[in-house]
Amino acid sequence: METEDTSRFVRVRVELVLEVEDEAALTAAALRRIAGDPEMPPAERVHAERAVTEDTAEALAHLVDPFDLVSEVPGVELQQASWSGERVDYDPDSPDWDLDEDDGAEDDEEEAAG
Repeated sequence: METEDTSRFVRVRVELVLEVEDEAALTAAALRRIAGDPEMPPAERVHAERAVTEDTAEALAHLVDPFDLVSEVPGVELQQASWSGERVDYDPDSPDWDLDEDDGAEDDEEEAAG
């Protein structure tokens, strides 16, 4: 493949399943992060505080920052990121939790199209 045919942009997909062992500690950490953000407008701060207090997944989403994952990687600059958290029923023995399953389906689609 020639250089002008390849994009400089790379999409990295990450899926994590975390077990929350201490909801109070997680919520407190998220509230500290919100309180320490000088750029957050007061109305947004009130909304964020309510959200992390009511939903542990929201608290986690306030603490996990995609920029932190790549900020020390040399030669790259984060262009766009989105993330969210949701409560899930997790069974590590279930085939539904095979994280490689989606990758294979996308690869098959790309090969069929190419």
